[in-house]
Amino acid sequence: MTVIDISPSVMQFLLAFIVVAPLLGAVAALLPAPPGLRGRNPDQAVLRHGVTVTGAVLIAAIVLAVGFDHDHPATMQATTDISWIHALGVRIHLGIDGISLPLLLLTALLTFLCALYSYFKLPAGPSPKAFVALVLVLESGTLATFAVLDLLLFFLAFEMVLIPMYFLIARWGGDQRRAAAWKFILYTLLGSVVMLLGLLLIGLKSGTFDMVALATDNGRGLTTSVQVIAVLAIGVGLAVKTPMWPLHSWLPDAHTAAPTVGSVLLAGVLLKMGTYGFVRILLPIAPDGMRTFAPYLAAFAVVGIVYGSLACLALARNGAKGDLKRLIAYSSVGHMGFVLLGIATMTPTGVNGALFANIAHGLITGLLFFLVGAIKDRYGTADLDTLAGATGAALYGRAPRLGALLAFAAVASLGLPGLAGFWGEMLTLFGAYSPAEGLSRPAFRTFMAIGAFGTLLTAAYMLIVVRRVCMGEHTPHSQLSPDDRTPQSADGPERPTAAGSPPQLADIQTYEAAAWTPLAALTVLAGLWPAILLGLTDPAVQKLLAGGKS
Repeated sequence: MTVIDISPSVMQFLLAFIVVAPLLGAVAALLPAPPGLRGRNPDQAVLRHGVTVTGAVLIAAIVLAVGFDHDHPATMQATTDISWIHALGVRIHLGIDGISLPLLLLTALLTFLCALYSYFKLPAGPSPKAFVALVLVLESGTLATFAVLDLLLFFLAFEMVLIPMYFLIARWGGDQRRAAAWKFILYTLLGSVVMLLGLLLIGLKSGTFDMVALATDNGRGLTTSVQVIAVLAIGVGLAVKTPMWPLHSWLPDAHTAAPTVGSVLLAGVLLKMGTYGFVRILLPIAPDGMRTFAPYLAAFAVVGIVYGSLACLALARNGAKGDLKRLIAYSSVGHMGFVLLGIATMTPTGVNGALFANIAHGLITGLLFFLVGAIKDRYGTADLDTLAGATGAALYGRAPRLGALLAFAAVASLGLPGLAGFWGEMLTLFGAYSPAEGLSRPAFRTFMAIGAFGTLLTAAYMLIVVRRVCMGEHTPHSQLSPDDRTPQSADGPERPTAAGSPPQLADIQTYEAAAWTPLAALTVLAGLWPAILLGLTDPAVQKLLAGGKS
């Protein structure tokens, strides 16, 4: 079933346009604006250009989704297959199925919302032209990662995003941005070198780099020892990007230093590239190797769940001087642990849960980083003790809509039933209860119990954050120092209030509502109607795990 019948050639064009248009837009952003499009000043013109290009890509992605045959989501659609480097057998092979389509839409949506937000709230730094061009290159690389079906093209797209993100952190970030950017690039590049060796091993031993052909072969053309080595090499590179404990240490520093839109794209899009590689490459192409490492992957995953939650609890406690952006970054380590646990089960239930949790994390954590960025703009800090101690009423009394939305995002992140965060975690735990044949049930049920304990820790630190930031420390207003009574607002002067009541900050602005409402709405929609995602992913996952057989 397709909502609108679109010809295959148009579908091919749409997918190629989605991948290439941001790259062309990045080049155009560096050129002088035509006389009729300059607006009030060159900076406004280039920011408007960024909104236009990302908006066009989002519209194309939506049309692609509308024309997608939802009755056959396991079939590769909108495919393009052109010989590129004949000597190496590398082809420009593009296509989407029920696994990649949701990630394509998520990337297009988040990048558009970031461009829209930046139009009104550009982070402090050098040339806006460079900023827009880097965001567009980042979008192109991410979209290509989810659309290409050739191992070497996948690697090129996977690497394409590293340099733009490095410069976004290093040039437009906050304190310690250069150290954080170097840590990010060194970790990810070192992981990628090892990953390339694994990809080359698979291609040379099997005689092809075509991901569809390799998935259909289901590892039959590769010996078990080759699969084990390939999974180890490729898995390390993917685990760094995911990030999996203990290869995660670059993530908190990068998030803390990155500008708001950099954090949104890093958490909402870039982390998904690693887990997507596990599902698209390792599960179908090297199943025996994955089966060997699945218990270890699950063990690292549940350690990451508990470790991330304990780190968040430590940052959230009173007097810890914890940075709220850093806390959300550590929460990502825990949430991505659930994704890795679902993949490690090697079952349709677990992998579907992992893919659902991927999308849910992109929506919810993207919203959280938007909100934390807005709070930092208003207060001038993301220090949790400062935010909690500034007033007895905090956000609920000073910016009620902002406080309510932060509370909504927090309860969505902790997995409240009826919101998107619930289904992914539940399905991954169900998958761990009954893992694939050949995997130890007692071990995976132990992992399931540890993961379930991690959900309780997640609820604990998220509720502490809501209590401290939205409700404050209940300090009587008369006992606050003058500095605590009047924190700075980056969005304009505080509104006067009645005597004895806490001063108010600027609440959600129109442009903020435009950027955040889609994420909140989709979080509710995916929570109430999970079949909208699972109906796409499940047939594709079943086929992937069955070795290309529907």
